[in-house]
Amino acid sequence: MFNLMKTAILMAAITALFMAIGSVLGGQQGMALALVIALGMNFFSYWFSDKLVLKMYNAQEVDQTSAPQFYAMVRDLAQRAQLPMPRVYLIQEDAPNAFATGRNPEHAAVAATTGILQVLSERELRGVMAHELAHVKHRDILISTVSATMAGAISMLANFAMFFGGRDSEGRPANPIAGILVMLLAPLAASLIQMAISRAREFEADRGGAEISGDPQALASALQKIQHYAQGIPMQAAQRHPETAQMMIMNPLSGGGLRGLFSTHPATQERVERLLALAQGMVR
Repeated sequence: MFNLMKTAILMAAITALFMAIGSVLGGQQGMALALVIALGMNFFSYWFSDKLVLKMYNAQEVDQTSAPQFYAMVRDLAQRAQLPMPRVYLIQEDAPNAFATGRNPEHAAVAATTGILQVLSERELRGVMAHELAHVKHRDILISTVSATMAGAISMLANFAMFFGGRDSEGRPANPIAGILVMLLAPLAASLIQMAISRAREFEADRGGAEISGDPQALASALQKIQHYAQGIPMQAAQRHPETAQMMIMNPLSGGGLRGLFSTHPATQERVERLLALAQGMVR
């Protein structure tokens, strides 16, 4: 119920941003049109955003024939988590990363890059996929997928407002300064919404993944290794679609400047420390 409330708040906030941009573009008429577009985008995001994100990453679905070991691992972890078997995808990317998507556990998918399969041990990979299944179990995959889709749409609409200008409620050209502010602040506001939701969610998925796999140390080791390799291997699809970065187990974008300041992921060291503390508690 709490995650459903968070999703509703997210959609309401994104809708308000759409309406603000619409007001700059066309006054009251623009605001009304933006409201209609936002409602349509919310509907689309609920039903189809998972397919859109998987297409962005050119993810290919695999099964027990095409990827037997990886598929069997996910199936075993899903059974341990008492979840329906999700669809399983591989992404042809050297950068090690993974994410989960879908609107609920009955319509979920997990995806991993070929790079993560190469750099992690089987034990570490189990920890990562357990983390992704924890996102599914906590029913927060819809939040991340919707926010990724809507944040991208806001960025495009804000750029449109900047380059094509707008009209006020009386049809006169809008203040160009207002257009610039919208271009800068609307995507930033969308990013802040994503950040506020994502950081707490990652800690919970780490804890839940450790419980599913029964091996917090494996996930801690995986996070350290992913961060080490990811720093030197850019993830091309994430660079093209930065709004999807918050869906990954590790931020795939370079960490400098504002991207580091407004990172959607907690510091890796803090995540590792929490997992190691959890492992000590399990031993006792």
